[in-house]
Amino acid sequence: MIRSGLRTALLAAAAGAVLTATVTCSQSTDLSTPPTSTTTVEADAQAGRDPQILRLRYSRSALTLNPHLATGYQDFEAARIVYEPLASYNEDGELVAFLADEIPSLENGGVAADGTSVTWTLRPDVTWADGEPFTAADVVFTFEFIRNPVVAAATAQFYEGVKSVEALDEYTVKITFANPTPAWSVPFTGQTGLILPRHIFEEFNGPDARDALANLQPVGTGPYQVVGFESGTVVFEANPSYWGGRPAFQRVELLGGIAPYAAAREVMQTGTADFAHNLQIEAEALSGLETYASGHITTLFGSQVERIMLNFANPFARTEEGERSSPQIPHPYFSDLRVRQAVNLAIDRDTIVEQLYGTTGKPTAHLLVAPEIYQTPGDDYAYDLERAKALLDEAGWVDTNGDGVREKDGVALEVLFQAAVSPVRQKTQAIVSDSLKELGVDVQIARVRMDEFFSGDPEDTGSLNHFFADMQIYSIGNESPDPGTYMGWWTCAKIASQANQWQEPNNARYCNPEYDRLWAEAQQELDPALRAELFQQMNELLAQDVAVIPVVHRAMTNAVSDRLVNVEFTPWDASTWAIKDWSPQPAQEDE
Repeated sequence: MIRSGLRTALLAAAAGAVLTATVTCSQSTDLSTPPTSTTTVEADAQAGRDPQILRLRYSRSALTLNPHLATGYQDFEAARIVYEPLASYNEDGELVAFLADEIPSLENGGVAADGTSVTWTLRPDVTWADGEPFTAADVVFTFEFIRNPVVAAATAQFYEGVKSVEALDEYTVKITFANPTPAWSVPFTGQTGLILPRHIFEEFNGPDARDALANLQPVGTGPYQVVGFESGTVVFEANPSYWGGRPAFQRVELLGGIAPYAAAREVMQTGTADFAHNLQIEAEALSGLETYASGHITTLFGSQVERIMLNFANPFARTEEGERSSPQIPHPYFSDLRVRQAVNLAIDRDTIVEQLYGTTGKPTAHLLVAPEIYQTPGDDYAYDLERAKALLDEAGWVDTNGDGVREKDGVALEVLFQAAVSPVRQKTQAIVSDSLKELGVDVQIARVRMDEFFSGDPEDTGSLNHFFADMQIYSIGNESPDPGTYMGWWTCAKIASQANQWQEPNNARYCNPEYDRLWAEAQQELDPALRAELFQQMNELLAQDVAVIPVVHRAMTNAVSDRLVNVEFTPWDASTWAIKDWSPQPAQEDE
């Protein structure tokens, strides 16, 4: 049986990497034991807590507070406390004004009838925390910063259709699009639309953008401002000049690197934290936490889909330029639709949801799950190992030597399946691996440090965009109620490669001209109903092609202290989007 030298070596290395990654990250991923480094837990319990301090807990630590240079959700969560967009979306997908004085519409003349432009009127009473006035010049500059190719902003993809941004006067901004678009509300909204101060970043609009001190000590328009940032901890204090009025808390302490279960216990059991974010905790453990009286669990279904990616390129072969996972060298088995279909049929979604997610997940076979108008009718996610085996037989993959692994032309059917270190994901990998092994597929599991897996650094070869494996699993979804940018990730132009420093999001290296045609048509279709049909067709095409294997529609799951009121979440922005409204329960008078 043939096993290529590079594939064999890397599969063996992956087996060792499992132990290394597990040992390295065990402290931050253990389900039952709080991190020993979290000394504030015992101290708070003994000394009591200051009611003027709001304490937030995250599993990942913020690395930058510049949202346009963000490396992951943890950076957006922290930056959103300081910076604001023109507007954002509430839970129902409705625009809510922040730095805008009103929401543009066809009726008020803000949105051009032909879809070529939108005009925003800004609040005239906003100042940056250092006292400088907020004006249209800041919005124009933010666009210039984002679109500067030397800056390589992480949010640039949300502004690709914008032709120009101009200040009509001090408090009026006009955005002109390259083509008529229904997605006029995407730029400068939500967490990808946070406005930067021109007077702070103007001298860093270039290759030194990541060197700006303001990336760590930002000056924003938001309700709180940073007074300390080190070792995974960000400390904020109330902004006394905030346009929305002084917030309810004097101080906010955001601590990262806390295991989800430990973070949840601080909120639910010990009462030493007020908020724990993104609780990737098994259903049974989560249910146990709900028996405590200090807090409650919130779940909100948005666009997040836990998915298994299949590599359409060979991750173990190199081009003449030395590039791995290049579309120039197709994957030896996943290029065959029948093999992809077989793997899809071997995913037991119902078991994964029942055992690991409970009420925080729903089985799904589609990638685009929200808003509802874009959902594809029906959701066939059959688990059928016998049909899967028949497909592999048909494709010529059979076990000829009785070792339990199928082969074809002397090549073994073996896969490297990678994921970031996470208890729920590791158990998902185990369930999937067991099914695939029963199918005759040899599976090696690789676990990558979370910070490396989700890294945008070209040097981090374990990242999801490098995708130097056959399969990988993670969760993501559309950032706004308009799915145009998200669905564009599957076009040929968005393939991650060495040429673009692995910054493009199509890490599957999937390319289908028919899909590209549908996406291009949707980008200019102004009729909402017709546009929804196009997205439904794209959703179905991805499913039929098995371009990706959606597994679970995941809820945003947080723990919130019962001492808080006015805590509102939305699937279309960071959890901290409305932190300006978070308040302690009003004191109850003795009867």
